[in-house]
Amino acid sequence: MTGEVFKVDLHIHTCASRDSVVHPANVIKAAKRRRLDRICITDHNRIDGALVAKEIDPEFVIVGEEILTTRGEILAFFVSEWVPPFLSHQETLDRLQDQGAVISVAHPFDRHRHQPWTEELLEVILPRLDAVEGFNACSRHAEDNEKAQGFALAHKLPMSAGSDGQSTVEIGSAYLEI
Repeated sequence: MTGEVFKVDLHIHTCASRDSVVHPANVIKAAKRRRLDRICITDHNRIDGALVAKEIDPEFVIVGEEILTTRGEILAFFVSEWVPPFLSHQETLDRLQDQGAVISVAHPFDRHRHQPWTEELLEVILPRLDAVEGFNACSRHAEDNEKAQGFALAHKLPMSAGSDGQSTVEIGSAYLEI
């Protein structure tokens, strides 16, 4: 049995994030030039850029958020309500679960992100995770992605993947085939 395969970049930023200057409409254009089938806009600590993009192309765009907690960054997909930053990881997870979001952990072992995620802490929240970001195109060291992949495999968790694109050139440099 064959099915349709979708190419989805699950980690993209717009100008709503502090580290990107790309307008949501241009994110969509760049993603379509890269022949992606869907994108998830996961701006840092906000969803307004994703909501603008969703208005432009409701079928193509998934609303997400990359949320800085007191313990590290959580990546959420299918977000319907903004979750503020700097809450505890447990409060953030509560708010995301209450709205039915899909929950992943952003670049959990990337040594340049200065995040306090540890394997032990991730194991504590494991029952609340839907996935782990197993590949982030902006990670400088392949070993950091490999460690995330190993963690996901060891705990039988699905993996998300994304470009972490902050410019039109980066969008679609990594994606997940679903």
